[in-house]
Amino acid sequence: MDVKFLKGIGEERAKVLARELDVHSVEDLLYCFPTRYLDRSKVYLISELVDTGTQMQVRGRFLRFAEEGEGRRKRLVALFSDGTRTMEVVWFTNAGYFRRTYEASSSEYILFGRPTFYRGGWQMAHPEIEVYDPSRPPMGNVGVYPLTDTLRRKGFSSKFFRTAVERIFELDLFKNLPETLPKELLKAYGLMPLKETLRHLHLPSDPRALQKARERMKFEELYYLELNILRFARERREKAAGYRLNRVGEKFNRFFHDVLPFRLTEAQKRVVREIRDDLLSGRQMNRLLQGDVGSGKTMVAFLTLLLAVDNGCQGALMAPTEILASQHFDTLSAWGKAVGVNVRLLTGNTRKKEREEIHRMLLDGSLHILVGTHALLEEVVRFHKLGVAVIDEQHRFGVAQRARLWSKGSAEALPHVLVMTATPIPRTLAMTVYGDLEVSVIDELPPGRKPVDTRLFYEEDRNLVYRLVMNQIRAGRQAYIVYPLIKENDKLELKSLEAGVERLRGIFRDIPLCYVHGRMKPDEKDRQMQLFVSGEARILVATTVIEVGVNVPNATVMVIENAERFGLSQLHQLRGRVGRGADMSYCILMSKEKGSRETKKRLGIMTETTDGFLISEADMKLRGPGDLEGTMQSGLAFNLKIANLTQDGQILTLARKAAQDTLDAFPVIYSSDMTASSWSIPPQPGSEALSIILRELHRRFAKSVDWSRIS
Repeated sequence: MDVKFLKGIGEERAKVLARELDVHSVEDLLYCFPTRYLDRSKVYLISELVDTGTQMQVRGRFLRFAEEGEGRRKRLVALFSDGTRTMEVVWFTNAGYFRRTYEASSSEYILFGRPTFYRGGWQMAHPEIEVYDPSRPPMGNVGVYPLTDTLRRKGFSSKFFRTAVERIFELDLFKNLPETLPKELLKAYGLMPLKETLRHLHLPSDPRALQKARERMKFEELYYLELNILRFARERREKAAGYRLNRVGEKFNRFFHDVLPFRLTEAQKRVVREIRDDLLSGRQMNRLLQGDVGSGKTMVAFLTLLLAVDNGCQGALMAPTEILASQHFDTLSAWGKAVGVNVRLLTGNTRKKEREEIHRMLLDGSLHILVGTHALLEEVVRFHKLGVAVIDEQHRFGVAQRARLWSKGSAEALPHVLVMTATPIPRTLAMTVYGDLEVSVIDELPPGRKPVDTRLFYEEDRNLVYRLVMNQIRAGRQAYIVYPLIKENDKLELKSLEAGVERLRGIFRDIPLCYVHGRMKPDEKDRQMQLFVSGEARILVATTVIEVGVNVPNATVMVIENAERFGLSQLHQLRGRVGRGADMSYCILMSKEKGSRETKKRLGIMTETTDGFLISEADMKLRGPGDLEGTMQSGLAFNLKIANLTQDGQILTLARKAAQDTLDAFPVIYSSDMTASSWSIPPQPGSEALSIILRELHRRFAKSVDWSRIS
């Protein structure tokens, strides 16, 4: 039923709801849940109000109304009294409506809003207003709905949503609403029925009922999300064939026993064994390798590529930037040369003659490993027998781009895929964010690697910081200085790279300095970076473009200006640019003295630990999943209306277990065509449950692009 037909909405309001909240139907509105709840059981005296940003409610009468100001500053101001004190009530829009409604009334009202202390007295702007009814008990927990500025200007309020939902509850549409979870699941996990859940989410009778309703809805959302991810994982495991790489050959053995420059850590050995099991299975490997900067992911990747070469296949390694691809090539070609493995580099700057030679060698099989950027995705790039594809910092690539690399395998079998990231993600979350990839973690650093000494400094300490940088440069080291902005911005009191470069040239006289930022042309950026990589420049001034893709072991200092503007995970990534050699390294977080308590707490975490997983968990608790949604392999939007992946780990674990049990009971789910409008459900025990599950999967995901069939 179109939402415009619901009493009190109409065509114009329906257009606003569609544009602002993507609400088109009555069911959409029913699933537009409050974002938080406020306790409205207490009515305050005006003398008890506090200016803390918290919404409060008072009871009283309007005494008089007056219009003040002119033009855009025009507003309606009412004087409101609770019998002991008075306060102002202000409306900046719809003045005529509010004056007609309340000026002639002598009724008592309940006002609910955010009090502010203004010009020596209390004031509320655009409060919710209800006629006081002494026969009605005071309201308890009340939902606060997501309101944009446009919705507020158009007269929408949380009260409007509550009234609209109450009207939905009276409709036959709601009374006949089908259950969305099988009764077996409701019983097994002690979950509230759907209609009861929806009532308590919008109009909770008490805190306990609200908690049960939230748990039910979170479970449902996460259950279907996990079910849709896992069904593709099952299908792939059963149907997607990969090359069976069962030979540990001469090149691998020679490298491992004679060339390997250091002993593998126990974590690296464990991951290599996990990968080896995948390559022996005959099914396509799709594995995510997580590990902090410097944990040895590249070594694991090279050993995996050697297994492909020893079994008559080729390997590819794709990196997001030309600099990172070149650094991988330098490392892999040196290792490969020692054991007779031909490694070549393909980027946008590769000359035509060299490209043609690479294409020819790929097709005849004489090129064993190709390292490159997005250039590997070009149609003309064809392999003789691509056995393993490694993707570094995979979140920098779109799923459609990764699909093109995946398609370069032969009809005989699919290439095994290893995706690597230095962005640590808690395991429970990774299982969902990265869809149907198996997850491996390198959770220890190689012996001898010193942790980076991270310190927090303020503006008054700047000279001390510059002395530390100068001392490192005089000792033959190099330094990064990172800025949040390229140019000055009058609205943001932040340091900028352009102003910083000029200032630093005056401070560090006679010391070669280079700079990079995201708006530079690729050739100029590469030229500047090369000055630093070669050691010709001693200081690199940059924006976050260096977050991924610079490996300069001689760089021992990282200064991050306005560190409070960065997320913890981003700060950790930046810090990973230093500490890559044997020397003691430093990360200096520069922050404003007047930072909030939360800012000091966040930055304090950086100074206390170098464990990327601890930092990642802290970051996601403080900021939510954020960009992680964009890294999802399956391409399914995280259309979660109430569940939170970072905070609901326990429910997520239960939901995943329930989804796995469901697939065990009903294998037909992962062999069904999700794009079909309906399924013919074969008669079998549990058909009612299966019918509910298939209907819900189709409703939620039938329109999604199925990226889960690629890596």
